[in-house]
Amino acid sequence: MARYDISLMTGDGIGPELCASARKILEAINDNSSTKFSITEVEAGDAALAKHGKALPAASIEMIRNSQACLKGPVGESAADVIIVLRRMFDLYANVRPAKSYPNIKALSDKVDLVTVRENTEDLYVGLEFNIDPNTVVGLRLTTERASRRIAEYAFKTAMSRDSKRKVVAVHKANVMRKGDGLFAATCRDVAKKYPKIHYSELYVDAASMNLIRNPEDFDVIVTTNLFGDILSDEAAQVVGGLGMGPAANIGESFALFEPVHGAAFDIAGKNTANPSSILLSSKMMLDWLADKHKDDQISREGQKVEDAIIRLLGRNQKTKDIGGSLTTAEFTDLVAREMF
Repeated sequence: MARYDISLMTGDGIGPELCASARKILEAINDNSSTKFSITEVEAGDAALAKHGKALPAASIEMIRNSQACLKGPVGESAADVIIVLRRMFDLYANVRPAKSYPNIKALSDKVDLVTVRENTEDLYVGLEFNIDPNTVVGLRLTTERASRRIAEYAFKTAMSRDSKRKVVAVHKANVMRKGDGLFAATCRDVAKKYPKIHYSELYVDAASMNLIRNPEDFDVIVTTNLFGDILSDEAAQVVGGLGMGPAANIGESFALFEPVHGAAFDIAGKNTANPSSILLSSKMMLDWLADKHKDDQISREGQKVEDAIIRLLGRNQKTKDIGGSLTTAEFTDLVAREMF
């Protein structure tokens, strides 16, 4: 019997409702299988800032550090003080965002199954911005061979593990940003030589944005830099029906954090209408990561049950309001748990 320690960051807005949904599914696995969880709720975000004076209190960091993986609800205005800090603190260098067509979800194509692998530690997001006078700001964009190489390696290994097209496309703008994106592209090409079974190609980011709309089913694994990946992964989510179905992972060498891709949606907080699919699919990604890290096939099977249950419900048009149904957050969650066992 395997037991896993999970830190659950409840967040703001609809975060507590979504985390309650995820907890219910994890507890269903706990109660109906040999996989067991110890779940510790963690404060972070706007509410934590108001209560403790810090969006990410020291006690919360310690709880996360003592867990084997973190599942995070959406955070409000203080999001940068939470997720960016955690990415740097735990060196969560790979931001992984699948985008997949699901039954009865309005999408540009019903044959999309891609994943964006985004470098998560560099680029403009390091925050190196300076005023050179009151009306002029300079932002520095950081690119290193080390970070480019490890995200490229992660992307190719992802393509090797997927039962799919086995393609990697590196997205950059090396025709304009010749030094930084030139280094990124050259590093990706070098890594590609190690993976002859993977079809490798490159696209400029503007062309990639267009092709995601025109031929989204052609993509398999997209590897790109931080800013471009942030934008393209949201575009890919909309291609397959919106952020409500979009999971995400922030993965490092020894720790990982999983989260829905959307925001805290304060306008619907407390109304029991939020779509929990994104955090439930993020939970599935967490279970897959734990399975790989701990060589535990059982937890991988439990994770697959989560996605399979969601697919069966969508196939029967049992959906939440945001995707054309009538179910509440709690009702959809209950149905997922019932379908799983």
